[in-house]
Amino acid sequence: MLELTPEQEVERNYNAAMDSVNLLNAGKPEDMADDEWVDTVARNKEHLKIMLAKDFWTNENLKPLEDASK
Repeated sequence: MLELTPEQEVERNYNAAMDSVNLLNAGKPEDMADDEWVDTVARNKEHLKIMLAKDFWTNENLKPLEDASK
């Protein structure tokens, strides 16, 4: 297994958080049940709140994470 540099680890975490942002911003897929979407939204917002609490951020734009976590 390849070891990541600290910078790569931050990038990996940022990309994962942006996956949540993009999912939330895209809205509910047509083929998803309403209750499943409610659960998906809750899980992804919680993920963003956890990520925003991390202290390893440097110069990443956290505004999209903040906006989507509300």
